[in-house]
Amino acid sequence: MNDLILHHYPNSPFSEKIRLILGLKGLAWRSVIIPAIMPKPDVVALTGGYRKTPFMQVGADIYCDSALVARLLEQRQPAPTIYPPAVPLAPQVAQWADSVLFWCAVAWVMQPAGMAALFDNPPPEMLKAFAVDRASFTGNMRRMTLADATAQLNTHLAALNAQLQQGGPWLFGPAVTIADFSVAHALWFIRRGGPVAQILAPHAALTAWLDRVLAIGHGRSEDLASGDAVAIAAAASGHAPTTVLPGLGFEAGQAVTVAATDYGSDPVAGTLVGLGQDEVVIERRDERAGIVHVHFPRIGFQIKKESQA
Repeated sequence: MNDLILHHYPNSPFSEKIRLILGLKGLAWRSVIIPAIMPKPDVVALTGGYRKTPFMQVGADIYCDSALVARLLEQRQPAPTIYPPAVPLAPQVAQWADSVLFWCAVAWVMQPAGMAALFDNPPPEMLKAFAVDRASFTGNMRRMTLADATAQLNTHLAALNAQLQQGGPWLFGPAVTIADFSVAHALWFIRRGGPVAQILAPHAALTAWLDRVLAIGHGRSEDLASGDAVAIAAAASGHAPTTVLPGLGFEAGQAVTVAATDYGSDPVAGTLVGLGQDEVVIERRDERAGIVHVHFPRIGFQIKKESQA
């Protein structure tokens, strides 16, 4: 089955990035709502332990990280492109937005007023469970203070607004790019913070641009239960073609682990079946999902031979 199955939840910023790209490209997709915090048994069955959100499933192929998922959608539907040749730096700006800008937005929104709006005045026990989950998720990352986030976010917003004042309608002029979606998901998250969204108000060009991006919408989706998605993987008859290129330090069939280098760094173990400059693919077997191929981007992830410490 070649259906695009997005595993996500409504408040996930990186999920909004992918939902908007699906909308731009007019792609039909199936929607699996997953828990925002652990435990996530169906997620683990498919990914082997990777628990960032979102990830995309195509049969028994699992694509992790929104940067890789965006590339998959570009392959599925090349027009309109989000990687125009005339804007070669757009993926690097997107990477900045997915890291630097994203964490500023998170620190800003996670103040009490933002949390209350984001979670609709949640009970204390819910907030405690969320905090415990994210503490283990972010590991040894140094948390940004609200004061630092405020100063940095104001600087970033002013620069983005100035860029858009040069003409637009998109960040790099007439062509929409992956950078638009990566910046937009961080600002979309701020907007969901209710009263804290006022930090966007002084930036008219940026606010108008954000309205344009969000107006793209999410395309056509159909709900799917997470258990049914696991069953689809188990019933799949094959996988996307892969190859291990020579000269990259690894060989096909090696036992390896792949883990994110920033946060959510739970290692996923498997057998190496694909490796190139941009992607690593491992094969793993799950008693429920069967034989799955888990795909990761090279940027932001580390691959190790299983015997390596």
